[in-house]
Parts: sequence; structure tokens; C-alpha cells
Amino acid sequence: MKKTLFSVLAALALCLAALTASAEEDVYTLLGPDGQAVTQYMGECEAGDEYISGDNLHYRVVSVDPQAKTAQLELLGEADMPDVSWLEMEQSLAVSAVSNKKIALYCTHSDESYIEGDGTESDEERGGIYDVAAAFGEGLEELGVSVTLSDATHHPHDAGAYRRSRQTAMELLKDGPGAIFDIHRDGIPDPDQYAVTIGNKKMSKVRLLVGKGNQNKDANLSFAKQIKAVADKMYPGLIKDIYMGKGAYNQDLAPRSVLLEFGTHTLPKERVLASTGPMSEVVYKALYGGVTGSAGASDASRAPASETVEGADQDNTGAGWAVWLVVALVAGLGVFAFLSTGGRGGMSKWGRSLSEMTGGLFGKKPPRDE
Repeated sequence: MKKTLFSVLAALALCLAALTASAEEDVYTLLGPDGQAVTQYMGECEAGDEYISGDNLHYRVVSVDPQAKTAQLELLGEADMPDVSWLEMEQSLAVSAVSNKKIALYCTHSDESYIEGDGTESDEERGGIYDVAAAFGEGLEELGVSVTLSDATHHPHDAGAYRRSRQTAMELLKDGPGAIFDIHRDGIPDPDQYAVTIGNKKMSKVRLLVGKGNQNKDANLSFAKQIKAVADKMYPGLIKDIYMGKGAYNQDLAPRSVLLEFGTHTLPKERVLASTGPMSEVVYKALYGGVTGSAGASDASRAPASETVEGADQDNTGAGWAVWLVVALVAGLGVFAFLSTGGRGGMSKWGRSLSEMTGGLFGKKPPRDE
């Protein structure tokens, strides 16, 4: 009996060790061109993933070492960030033109919690992440936004969580929100990567995650950049970075859909909650507050320039063919007139007639005193 009990306990210990090891293996270190660590990412990195750092440097993952849990980055240059100079203008505060302000919130990983504050990093009933989502929503409501926060849970925290939360997102989208956010916390072990002090107040940074595996990736990336650009002006340091990974994260359901990671499990929950107010202001301004260049601009104003240019080229081409057709027709008529009128005298009269019929575009123009 004792031997059996010992075997069971040993097996459990091995399972726990394996689970701990697998969790640690999921943390990748992203290395810059100089070989130095740029950041860490909780999840599986793939070549082709992209990353915009806190100082707006744009990187791309070129190779991944699954054994060492490292990803090599190449520097693409400075990220093309939107112009938010309108924030400095007083009139940018007026957003009365947007009368129906709605934002939807939900939590795919319903267990996510904070060790210091919740007493655990994972609560299988209802994680502390819902408190963060609620505080974020309250901040938006104070600014006049109608917020719908789903209290649906999507346990367990596994590969099927996004499939289950998809139904929640689809239900929220029926109300026509201007944006929808999936609220998370990160799982990297180092709290210093998220700790920040803004205005003498201890807060948490926020990471923006955009999925590349869907048709809305460009619109969602533009929205994420808008949020970061606004935050960089209003609360420098609040946005940690933007990671563009291989997943869809249900962002194929709508544009202006972004995953927000508020801190990590090792950061005190109090700091995380302190960041929700500033984040609410940032999202509000990014979505509704700009006079020009804001994420709240009309769809027509955000149409790709290539479409307009392509259409203009087609119009010009058609106009060119029309001109050549008229020229050919006039030339043919001229030859016919020459032959039928018997020489230059008839041609001169025909030329004056043609000039009168075409408003002077073709033919011989009469003298000014005629």
C-alpha cells in the first residue's frame, strides 16, 4: 500500500514538473540584431511575426530556435506611426459628432489572475482579469461610452478557448460596437517588463496583440498603432509594445478588434488596476477624439490610396483613347473633304465650318475681327 501511494505521489510530482516546464518553455526571448534581448513573448513565435517596440522600432522575426526558446529579429526601421498632432489642439476635444459611442469587452482566458492581489495566477472559476476589464470599462463609461462587458467564461485555458470565446464576441458584435477588446494579462515571469511609473503613480504597461491570420489585420494594426501613438503623447510608457502574431484571436470578426494584455501575473494587481483609467482615456481619444487621422474616421476616408490612383489611371486611359478616336475621325473627314471639294479652296471653307462646329477645337479659326 505504501509503495503504491509512493508511486502515485511520484507520478503527480512528475506531472507537476512537466506542466511547470511546459509553461516556462512557452516564454520566448526575442533577440535584436546585436544579440541582446529586446523583449519576451508568452506563446509560440514564428518566422514572419512582427514587433513594434516601445520606442517605435519595427522588427520582424527571421528565425526561431524552439530548443533555446529564442527568436531572432531583424530591424526593419522606424515604424510608420500615425500623426496625432491634433491632440495638441483644443478643438480636438470636441467629439459631439459621434453620437453613438459603444465598446465591447470580453475575456477569452477567464482564469487569468494576479498572484499579488488574487492569491493565484489562475482561478478556474472566475479570474481577476474580470476586475481589470470592469475597471477599464468603468473608465470608458465615465467618458460617455456605452460599454458592454460580457461575464461569460471560456474555461479551460487551452487551445479551444478562442473557439469558445468566439461565440461571445459574435454576440457582442450584434449591438454594433465601434471597437471590441479581448482583455488578458501576460504570462512572462519578469514583472519589471511591465512595471512603469507615470506621473509619480505606479502602473502597469499594456501590450497590444494583433493577429496576422485574418483579413482585418491591416485595419486592426492601424487601430493598434493609433492607440499607441495617442498613448505616447498622453501617457508615455503606458503602451509596452505591439506584437503581430500568427493567430487570428477572433479579430477576423470585425475591424478595430485588438487584444490587450494588462501586465503579467507576477505584477501586483493594484498597479494593473491603476493603469485602466489612463488606458480608457487613450482608447477614447484614439477612437473618437481626433479631428483628422483618427481611428474614428469614416470608412470612405480610410479607403486605400491605391484604389483611387488605379481608378484615375483607368479614366485617363479612356480619355486618351477618346481623343485619338476624334483625331482619326477628323483626319478621315478632311481627306474626304479634300477629294470632294476639289482642292484647297474647298478645304479652307470646310476647315472654318469644322472650327465653328467644335468650338475652335479643330479646324481653321476665323480672324478676330470676323
